[in-house]
Amino acid sequence: MKKHCISLFLVVACLASLGEGGQMSLWYDQPAKDWQKEALPIGSGSLGAMIFGDASQEHIQFNEDTLWIGDEQDTGAYQTFGDIYVDLGHENPEAYRRELDISRAVHQIQYTHDGVRYRRQSFASYPAGVMVFHFTADKKGAYTGTVSLVDAHKAAVTADKNRLQASGTLEGYVYTGGSNRGKEDLTCDIVLSYEAQLWVVNKGGSVRAEDGKIALSNVDSFTILLCADTNYLNQRKQGWKGPHPHERISSRLNAASRKSFDELIKEHVKDYQGLFDRLVLNIGHTPLATRQLPTNQRLALYKQQKPDPDLEEMLFQYARYLMISSSRNGTMPANLQGVWNQSNRPPWRCDYHTDVNIQMNYWFVDQANLSDCFSPLAEWFNSIREVRKEETKAAFSTRGWITHAENGIFGGSTWKWSKGDAAWVAQNLWDHYAYTLDRDYLRTRAYPIMKELCRFWEDNLKALEDGALVSPDGFSPEHGPHEDGVSFDQQLVWDLFTNTIEASEALGVDEGLRKKLASMKGRLLGPQIGKWGQLQEWMVDRDDPKDKHRHLSHLIAVHPGRQISPLTTPDFAEAAKVSMNARGDGATGWSKAWKINIWARLHDGNRAYKLLSEQIRGNYYNNLFGFHPPFQIDGNFGYASGLCEMLVQSHMGKIHLLPAVPSAWPGGQVKGLKTRGGYELDMTWAGGRPTELVIRGVSNTGSPCTIMYGDTTQTVTVPQRGSVTLGASLEPIK
Repeated sequence: MKKHCISLFLVVACLASLGEGGQMSLWYDQPAKDWQKEALPIGSGSLGAMIFGDASQEHIQFNEDTLWIGDEQDTGAYQTFGDIYVDLGHENPEAYRRELDISRAVHQIQYTHDGVRYRRQSFASYPAGVMVFHFTADKKGAYTGTVSLVDAHKAAVTADKNRLQASGTLEGYVYTGGSNRGKEDLTCDIVLSYEAQLWVVNKGGSVRAEDGKIALSNVDSFTILLCADTNYLNQRKQGWKGPHPHERISSRLNAASRKSFDELIKEHVKDYQGLFDRLVLNIGHTPLATRQLPTNQRLALYKQQKPDPDLEEMLFQYARYLMISSSRNGTMPANLQGVWNQSNRPPWRCDYHTDVNIQMNYWFVDQANLSDCFSPLAEWFNSIREVRKEETKAAFSTRGWITHAENGIFGGSTWKWSKGDAAWVAQNLWDHYAYTLDRDYLRTRAYPIMKELCRFWEDNLKALEDGALVSPDGFSPEHGPHEDGVSFDQQLVWDLFTNTIEASEALGVDEGLRKKLASMKGRLLGPQIGKWGQLQEWMVDRDDPKDKHRHLSHLIAVHPGRQISPLTTPDFAEAAKVSMNARGDGATGWSKAWKINIWARLHDGNRAYKLLSEQIRGNYYNNLFGFHPPFQIDGNFGYASGLCEMLVQSHMGKIHLLPAVPSAWPGGQVKGLKTRGGYELDMTWAGGRPTELVIRGVSNTGSPCTIMYGDTTQTVTVPQRGSVTLGASLEPIK
């Protein structure tokens, strides 16, 4: 009876925390001045906007995820699309509040000016395919001003009645620098056409086109509908281009304009919450007085080491918000900045970095019950296969393919070859199957790619005198010499072969390939422990104990891989700890996030929590964007992955409960966390121990699964689309 009372108390506390406000909203008492540090993001997957919220002149910078320059040789760069300005003349507002409600994906601004209460609501609608900006007031005729559109590539903006349009191409546009690796000029061989349309729908008063803008006169309320697109198509055989986007954009705007604002927001919230509401988390309780503070003040208090578990929860849910907003079915995958970018020369091209960054973006999506957001990564990787095969064959005279560290949407891949990178992305592809057991996805997407990547390594690996197979002339990102047998390559090839063998078994195909890969896997040079007890980064025992480099490339076997674990390889796990201690806890934002994950996999919850806390204190801007610096969204996403790994792990064939729960979270509840094997679980814990577990069969096969906490294990069979409840000792509860 006592344990059920504890569970009920935690549920009530969680719900109370959600209901009191503050936990699920970022809010501020001033408008934003800085895009990177203060403006707030909305997104629909393909469309994204950063909203500044100034009462007098609203500034909305927007993006569309296929607006790229580049080609099949060069990565190119992701481009900003344009800006919207709404000039209203509302100087010196009172009672100002700017808020992003991540439980509904709605941005809101409220203020009073000259006795009139004004309100703006904004969202990016995935079902409607448009962004919506709604302006209301508690007095009729309160709005007089202008709406303008600026194209970031200097296309002419035309105004007609209540509409603005910018349409152009990227032909002749020259990209200079931006990769932070020197300056280079690029003229695109692939020229995309693009267009943005803005419609103003008003109630009361009048709107008209005037001097290239939309003029508002004594309007009661108005809604700006924005849609932008390009003719990009992820089909190489069709030259990467489809029809001009004009008709598609016009159709979306026509459909949206026929709906009321209430209909649009209801449709949007229902779609968004269908994903967001799948997971609830409670890891503690912050006093109401703190939760009611503006977000920047809460962050400042946290930096002073004031506990705020609700802020830690919100950062986890914010990562889920950002993923839903930047990666949906039919869109491009989230890049280095998700879908948000204010520059035509963004840092590191705002590209798909494959030497940790895009992998980190997608580590948490299945764990955090956002499997629907994964497909853009698989579709992009599938689309570039033929381009990568051709360059790989020319450079290495092998079958299969690999990538450089920088990658674009047309298959172009620049900077250095990083041979293990493609196998690393394939690890994400396999993990998605491990969580969902989607055989059609495995058969049509993951497995064909995995096979092709194996072909490269079949041809490229070389044998040492003792017969061990090593990767020749490898590179440990992003430092150290090029030499044979770097751990980065060795661990990723082990992982690729292991996953491909399991995939072929699951599909019942390619028995001959399976046997060959198993034989080669057995000959791979494995992890090695060096002279100061470290896990070696190179085949040669040359690791420097003073090396504090941000990359942890020789620890992939711990996370996100499964070659090294305290459960199966304790000696190597201890060597990994030695290497981690030598690297230290200081690092860039994404590197700290990776360290959270690694320490969680090493079952050191307090060390993982130390990194989690330090990341919040040192690597988040006031708008809660994670930074490298500058802003890189992998820090946000890697944080969420690390938190999941602290609570539940499933990579070693068991569902391991609370493997790294820190003393800072002695009790809590998570509902809707997913595990490999096709399961979803709800867990309540107290005193650092589970008190109740409900495990549901979502896409499982109905075969037995093993649950583990500490030294206690329990094997249960969870019915497909059924559930099993376990108590504090993991005993089934009838």
